[in-house]
Amino acid sequence: MKIAIIGSGISGLGAAYLLHPHHNITVYEKGNYLGGHSRTIDISPKGTQTPVDTGFIVFNHRNYYHLTRLFKHLNVPTIESDMSFGASIQDGWLEYGSKGMFAQKRNLLRPRYWKMIRDILSFNKKALPYLEKNKDATLEECLNDLKLGDWFKRYYLQAMGAAIWSCSVETILKFPARTFIRFFDNHGLLSVNQHPQWYTVKGGSREYVQRISASFHDHIRLNCGVVSVKRKNGKVEVLDDKDNTETYDQIVFACHADQALKMLDTPSKDEERILGNFTYQKNLVVVHGDTSFMPRKKGSWASWVYLSEQQEDKSESVSLSYWMNNLQDIGHDAPVIITLNPGRQPAGHLIYDVNEFEHPVFTKDAVDAQEQISAIQGKDNLWFCGAYQQYGFHEDALASAVRVAQKIGVSIPWE
Repeated sequence: MKIAIIGSGISGLGAAYLLHPHHNITVYEKGNYLGGHSRTIDISPKGTQTPVDTGFIVFNHRNYYHLTRLFKHLNVPTIESDMSFGASIQDGWLEYGSKGMFAQKRNLLRPRYWKMIRDILSFNKKALPYLEKNKDATLEECLNDLKLGDWFKRYYLQAMGAAIWSCSVETILKFPARTFIRFFDNHGLLSVNQHPQWYTVKGGSREYVQRISASFHDHIRLNCGVVSVKRKNGKVEVLDDKDNTETYDQIVFACHADQALKMLDTPSKDEERILGNFTYQKNLVVVHGDTSFMPRKKGSWASWVYLSEQQEDKSESVSLSYWMNNLQDIGHDAPVIITLNPGRQPAGHLIYDVNEFEHPVFTKDAVDAQEQISAIQGKDNLWFCGAYQQYGFHEDALASAVRVAQKIGVSIPWE
C-alpha cells in the first residue's frame, strides 16, 4: 500500500521503520530536522564540541519495553545516567536534592521539612490503596483526602509532577489521581529504594534517529508540512504547504492530536470529540551555562531541579533545570544546564540554544479520550499515534506506533 506518515518524532519514525519494508511510505515533516523531541545540538563550552540533548534525554529498561528493544535492535550505544531530583525555592529560601536532603543545614531545624519527609513516606504507603476506592478522583482530591501537608504538596509532589510532565503545579493538581499514581508506582517513585537504573544515548539521541531513518531516508520530505487531509473515493488526499496534492491508501498521523484534528478536512464527530480533548502546554527550552539556575548549595544539585521564585508557585508554566553534565556523558569542565521556562534570562554570553516544545496535558477529559482512541483507529484508512495516548513519553509514542503497525498487518522485528 501507499502510506503517508505525518510527523517524524519517535512515533512517526517508529511507524515508518516498521511499515517501510512492506509498503510504499512517505514521511512528511514540517520542520528542518528529524526526531521531534529527539533533538541533539552541538555546543562548545570549552572549545570542544559536545552533543547535548534538548528534549528526549533518558529511558530505563523496566518501563521502556519497546524503546529498549528497538535500541538493541539498531545497536544504539547507551550509557548509565542519573535521575536525582531537587528543588530551589525563592532564591535559596528552601533547597534540597534527593541525594542531599540536608545539604541545606537549616532543614534540620525545620519542623515543616520533617513533616514533608513524613508525608512522602505516608503518600508512598497510602496512594495505591486510595486508588482502589477512589478511581475517579483528581490528584488534588487525593492529597486533600489523605490530609497531606502544604510543604509536601508544593515542594515535593506538585514540584516533581510538574517537572515530569512539563506543566504548571496548578495543572498537575487536575490530573486524574489514577494516571499520576500509576505512573509513580510503575517508575518506583512510591518507594525510596526501588528506582530503576536510567540510561541515555551516548552521543545524543540523534544517534538513534540516524539509525532508525537510514533505510527510508529517501522517503522523507523535510520542511514539508501538511495543510489538509481529505477522504475521497476510498482513498486519502494529502495537501502539503507547497500546494502539492498526493493520494494515499492509508494515513498515519504521528503528530500531536490537536494538529491532526486541524489537518482533517471534514473530521467526524468521533474525531472531533476524541482528538479535541487533548490539550498541550508550550514550554521554552534554554540551553546555557548559568549556574544561578541551580541550587546555591552544591550538595542540593540534582539532575532535575524544580525552580520557583515564590514560596507559592502561581506560574502558568513550570520552571526547572536539567543538569546535563550529570545526565549525559559530557564531562564536568564547564556547566551545561537546560532550563525550562526560566523566570529570568540566563546570562547572555552563556546561552547556547533556545527552542520551544509542546507537551500534552493530562486532564480527566484527555485520559477519558485515551480510552476511546480505538473508536477512530483505521476508520476511513486513518490511523493515529503519539505520546498523548498514554503518559506522554518516548515509550508511549513508540508503543502507539507499534500498535498501529500491527493493526495494518506488520510484525515487529524486535519482538
